[in-house]
Amino acid sequence: MKQAGRVRTRDLVRYMRGHALAMALAAVLSLVAAGGTLLQPVLVRSVIDAISASRSTAASTVALVALLVGAAVINGFRDYMLRRVGEGVVLRIRQRLAGHVLRLPVAEYDSRRTGDLLSRIGSDSSMLRSVVTSGLFEIFTGTLMIIGAAVAAFLVDPLLFAVTAGGLLAGLAGAAVIAHRTRPASEQAQMLLGEMTSGLERAIRGVRTIRAARGEQRETEAIAHSARRAYGMGLRLARLQAFTVPVAHIATQGVFLLVLGVGGARVAAGGLSVGDLVAFVLFLFFLIMPVGQLIGAYSQLQTGLGALQRIEDVLRVPTETEGDVVRVGPPRESRGATPVFGAGAVPALVFDRVTFGYGEGETVVEDISFTVSQGTRTALVGPSGAGKSTLLALAERFYEVRSGAIRLSGADIREVSRDELRSRLGYVEQEAPILAGTLRENLSLSAPGLSDDELTDVLRRVNLDEIVKRSPLGLDAQVGEGGVLLSGGERQRLAIARTLLAAPPILLLDEPTSNLDARNEQAFRAAIDAVPTDHTLLIVAHRLATVVDADQIVVVDQGRVVGTGTHHELIESSTLYRDLASHQLLVA
Repeated sequence: MKQAGRVRTRDLVRYMRGHALAMALAAVLSLVAAGGTLLQPVLVRSVIDAISASRSTAASTVALVALLVGAAVINGFRDYMLRRVGEGVVLRIRQRLAGHVLRLPVAEYDSRRTGDLLSRIGSDSSMLRSVVTSGLFEIFTGTLMIIGAAVAAFLVDPLLFAVTAGGLLAGLAGAAVIAHRTRPASEQAQMLLGEMTSGLERAIRGVRTIRAARGEQRETEAIAHSARRAYGMGLRLARLQAFTVPVAHIATQGVFLLVLGVGGARVAAGGLSVGDLVAFVLFLFFLIMPVGQLIGAYSQLQTGLGALQRIEDVLRVPTETEGDVVRVGPPRESRGATPVFGAGAVPALVFDRVTFGYGEGETVVEDISFTVSQGTRTALVGPSGAGKSTLLALAERFYEVRSGAIRLSGADIREVSRDELRSRLGYVEQEAPILAGTLRENLSLSAPGLSDDELTDVLRRVNLDEIVKRSPLGLDAQVGEGGVLLSGGERQRLAIARTLLAAPPILLLDEPTSNLDARNEQAFRAAIDAVPTDHTLLIVAHRLATVVDADQIVVVDQGRVVGTGTHHELIESSTLYRDLASHQLLVA
């Protein structure tokens, strides 16, 4: 994916717009706390001067204690407000990112690793919390404190202030150069962490296959290699961040010693009182401390922007629904009204000279044309890799055709929203994926709100009611991650039941009996026979015995249609079909 423009601080601030009141309150509290803090040196000077003049210090002492306690309480409440904003920002980003990831084009999932996407939603978004709660706001509050302390220190003694400013600016410049380099290192560290997470996620998903192949050690070493790369980049980032603080400390400690030396000399010469020197040192402390925080906050901000860059890179990928309806051909007015879905006189599906390939220079299906009439059963057969499953994916608009068109009840599917299109197409994938959870949750995915009797009935129709009976939890029985607690045939039948519940007018079934034994295959055929006759079926079949009674069989080979007809017609007209039928003992 081509990377879009670099994110900036304003991109992070954009996520705080819903928290303007809390941020404003935190800013006001920071101003009050900063004002109270800057008053402390004035009160300390008052106490010292009172002691020197043998006056009472009670009032100044009480005021000083009140300021200390008040500032602590205000800062605590401010920190709570900032943490609340930080949690809200992370929540907003995670919600937006999760919703966006689930709507990415299918081709994006083909090219991305799941673990990397999970890393962006999890660890990358978490890094932004500290940026909001401390990094970004510390830049604001630190700047306020620096300005206030600088003005107050200048008013106490301009000469000492000039000495202070020169040293601090030199240290700040050096630390800023180092901090600026943390952003690319942070991006690289997060990328490597995503790679490690992807490898671990891959290994966990395929743990049975890995153990059966005695590949635990190889997978462990591969993950360890990714972990070491992430560790190395993490150390590099740590070094950059660690060097930032010493540079700042050298500058601040040098300035502090310089002020004590120059200030002490001025007190000895009578040009500065002890109270003024103590007040200046306190103002210097309030000036130096925010400078160090400012440098750390800037480094933290760069790290956070690196994480935000990875998040924005995903968010900038157009979702499947963006530009959902594509206008093709002349304006609709010149073609007349779009045919009504389900009209008997219009074919349910038409593949019109469809060509498609997953990558540049690759062609999976080429110039394919056939028609699926309303209320009929059409089977797609042919060798593995012929492009049969690809045709169903194109009908679902998981991918866009390179040329040609697919029409649903007369309308080009590119001119129908994907939501409306898929509401009219029931699709059972070849792998029959099952979601972790319960039987009820899997069945309700396509048809929420149905009664237990309706759910149990569809399970009975696909000969799956025994899994409800064998568990005391019934429909609330767990199926495990990916349906691992079910057999391959049970997973496939559950996926079929889920689709049958939605009762769409057109069913797309990709190898629906590949994992079924003879008994359950017969049960599945009975369930298909029970589908109302006004429904249309398009079935990719490996076992020809399940489709010999189809109204139409389309033979596909090497991405092209090489035969069309009924079983008996193709036995006579198609050499490929006759060979397939012969190998499956359907002809002598």
